[in-house]
Amino acid sequence: MDRRGGQASGSSSSQGRSVWNTPLQSRAPHGGASGGGGSGSMGEGGVGTKMPVKKNPVLSFNSKPAVQNVVYSSSDEDSESGGEGGVPGRNVDALESKIMADYPSAEDTDDTGVAKIRSLLLARRSGATSCLICLERVRATDPVWDCKAGCHAIFHLICIQSWARQALGAAAIRSLGQLSGQHFPAAQAEAEDKACWHCPKCRTDYQKTELPREYRCFCGKQENPENDPWLAPHTCGEKCGRPLPGKCGHECVLLCHPGPCPTCPQLLQFRCYCGAETEMRRCGHRNFSCGRECKKVLSCGKHKCENACHQGECPPCSKTAIHKCQCGKTSALRACAESNFRCENPCGQQLSCLKHWCQRGCHSGPCGECLLTGKRSCPCGKVEHKGIPCDAVIPTCGSTCEKVLPCEIHRCSERCHYGPCKEMCRVVLTKSCRCGSLKKEVPCHQELQCERKCQRMKDCGRHACKRRCCDGDCPLCSEVCGRRLKCGNHKCPAPCHRGLCAPCPVNVQITCACGETAIQVPCGTERTQRPPRCSKLCAIPPKCNHGPSCKPHRCHYGACPECHLPCLTPLPCGHKCKESCHGAKPAPNPEYTYKTKKKKTVHDKSTSTGEPCPPCSERIVKQCVGQHKGSERTMVCSQSSEFRCSNDCGNPLACGNHTCRKTCHFVTIPRLVAGEEVYVMRVVPAPPEAELPEPTNAPEGAWGKYGSSLPPEKSTSNGSVEETSTVPDNVKVIDSCEQCRLPCQKKRALRCTHPCTQRCHVGPCKPCKAVLKRACYCEALVQSLDCATFNSVPDAARVKLLSCGGPCHRKLPNCAHLCPDICHPGVCPTAADSCRKKVTVRCACQRLKKEWLCCDAQAAQPKGTQKSSVSGVGLIPCDQECSRLAAERKAKDENEELRHRKSKEPELNAAPVKVSKKRRGRASDDTTKTSGVWDTIAAAGRWLMLILLIVGALLALVYGYKGLLALSRWMDARDAARPRRRMPGSF
Repeated sequence: MDRRGGQASGSSSSQGRSVWNTPLQSRAPHGGASGGGGSGSMGEGGVGTKMPVKKNPVLSFNSKPAVQNVVYSSSDEDSESGGEGGVPGRNVDALESKIMADYPSAEDTDDTGVAKIRSLLLARRSGATSCLICLERVRATDPVWDCKAGCHAIFHLICIQSWARQALGAAAIRSLGQLSGQHFPAAQAEAEDKACWHCPKCRTDYQKTELPREYRCFCGKQENPENDPWLAPHTCGEKCGRPLPGKCGHECVLLCHPGPCPTCPQLLQFRCYCGAETEMRRCGHRNFSCGRECKKVLSCGKHKCENACHQGECPPCSKTAIHKCQCGKTSALRACAESNFRCENPCGQQLSCLKHWCQRGCHSGPCGECLLTGKRSCPCGKVEHKGIPCDAVIPTCGSTCEKVLPCEIHRCSERCHYGPCKEMCRVVLTKSCRCGSLKKEVPCHQELQCERKCQRMKDCGRHACKRRCCDGDCPLCSEVCGRRLKCGNHKCPAPCHRGLCAPCPVNVQITCACGETAIQVPCGTERTQRPPRCSKLCAIPPKCNHGPSCKPHRCHYGACPECHLPCLTPLPCGHKCKESCHGAKPAPNPEYTYKTKKKKTVHDKSTSTGEPCPPCSERIVKQCVGQHKGSERTMVCSQSSEFRCSNDCGNPLACGNHTCRKTCHFVTIPRLVAGEEVYVMRVVPAPPEAELPEPTNAPEGAWGKYGSSLPPEKSTSNGSVEETSTVPDNVKVIDSCEQCRLPCQKKRALRCTHPCTQRCHVGPCKPCKAVLKRACYCEALVQSLDCATFNSVPDAARVKLLSCGGPCHRKLPNCAHLCPDICHPGVCPTAADSCRKKVTVRCACQRLKKEWLCCDAQAAQPKGTQKSSVSGVGLIPCDQECSRLAAERKAKDENEELRHRKSKEPELNAAPVKVSKKRRGRASDDTTKTSGVWDTIAAAGRWLMLILLIVGALLALVYGYKGLLALSRWMDARDAARPRRRMPGSF
């Protein structure tokens, strides 16, 4: 049951925003509010009533002043972010929009309840919600309890249960000290039942029956709500349904939410305070002022209120006039509300007895009768006198006064007298002091007090009473508690008490780096809290060369994030730096640390100048010094250097026939061979570090021909024309390639593969005189021919030259016979009718045989057989004689196999060897004799074992009995030696 009144009765309203635009129906005969009802009727229409809450005084501290113009993103009851616990956190905006789906926008209403809910939801980002009892962070999966009657703070369920039990235990100890259970059991039991526990933060009292025993959602409908990532933590996801504040009778239609329910947003007709104007307003903000003149009749009954429409009773009438006092003697200028006043003069009118005057002050109406008229008595009241005038003096009666003295025990012992009795009773009696440790005879008016100090512990349980002559009702401890609070920063300022101290009420403010966003966290948790997430952009301008191109970032502590854009600064090699930005960095903000003012840290505000660009890391393809294709190497630009490959130089020499065979080197005179001529492409001066041979006296023309361009038919392989130049006049060029000392390597024409036997020369080579040996086509004859003559013969004459003119002598491809044609080039004929030789063919049993042509035998062979080997078996069919001979051979084989089987049967069926009866009996007798002896030996062994067991048992019984007798005698001897103890009171 909620402390606001529990769950509202009646049918639930329809879902959606239309529920707030529906007029409120009466839910009880005496309650409910109509559409045109005023504020008074709405106040009586509440379904639930709030119990009167007794609050203890809240401890207060002076905390640090708040930062001006800051945006508070959470409070001390804020919940933690999703990061912890760990799901990654929930979307606060989505949760807020889902919970506030059925509530109007905040543009038309200013509600602290809505602001509180939004601040609790927004606080999940910063993780600032901590239990004030244990100062641990409240996670989304922890069972919690919230104070619904006051501050709506969130505590761990285990912590609040322990807190409540300790508070109730302290109250029980306090009642036990004040009321003894032995003498006042009923009062003590009643005090224990009425014991209360309070909220650790707002000090709101809760009854003993309200001790939280189960984990429920914020609206109280669901027990042990599950943690759903799409819902706010500790909520059930259903409609709240709690009665709204203001006792209007409506229910909260928000989803289950933390914090207080907002004011009622239903639209109804309400009147202003003076009742002159009616306006459609929200139910939660129904009280309003029309701003016109009130015009209600004031308490004086003459004038009307001239103030603007206001709440509550009208002020007293302030019109001034001359008014008389109640007795009519004095007149003064006074306000209309103060017209009925009394002057300071006594009344002074003569009473009805005409002997005395009225002693009352200024008053209205008659003065009344004289107090001395009628029945009168003596001062002690024992003797009455009638008919005595009011101015006569009554004499004393002479008896004992006997009025009760101020001690209220004894009576006055003097005679009847006028005036008061003596103030001090001087009767001597025996009195006990308040603590009961001293008894003494003293006068009645004197209080007896001993000097003994009370040693009982006060209500706090820490300090002794030490009051002189204490009656047992020790006063509350006046000492300050002074124990260190859970926060570790402050001490408890409350009076000394039992149980746990109240949580530290100080809230510590944590701000972002720019100070625009701040959160309030409980004292003691500031060292573990993270600074709030600020939505403002960082105001520190970047110092690198990118400037405005840098990606903006949020407000932060510490150094700004590094710029990840490429540097793009031009390097000496011509490339641009592609590393991440390493330019100047602005001065960093100080790192976030929560420290006191005494511990000031020195913050370095110097700006970083950045780092120089690293060496160029661009990958380039570099050729060797000889400019060979395929020998390129991929190098880092900053680490590139000249290198030599493992190939030969390959630059054409001046002869045009050979190339340089040196290992790769720097070429000063690159050449190009075009046909029979050598062209110098260009002249390259050698670098200083190049290794060159000694200069020679060769003329410049020995290097090759020079020209401005190559002829079209002598262009390069890719079709481009390379320009040439002569040697500069002022440069001495040395040919770095070797001089030609090799034999001629020109290729001969007319299919000659023999090298030229001359030294390297210019022009065509001489005809080749080498001897070639060539075999004929059938490889039966080898001929010796001249190379130049052989290669100069036409193709038709070369065929006739290489033929020997005899038979081919090569086997045909389809049979084993030789080719019958004259020696010819190519493959021998493969036609089926080409071979006309005779072959012998047979039947399957090879009894019949005939002579066929080889071509016919090849044609008669079945498909899939090899044509090259014609066996001729099976090509002609067998006759009847072949069949008869085959049957005879089969019958003969069967008879032979049967005869072979019968020859083996006598060996398999041979009978076993027979033994005579005499020998058989002798063997059985030997076996019988042997088995009988062993049976006798086994029986004897069993009897011997039984006898040994019996003897062992008898010996154990005998010696056991003797041992028991010896033990008994030993115990008797020990008892006899022990001295006897005489019992008290014995003789």
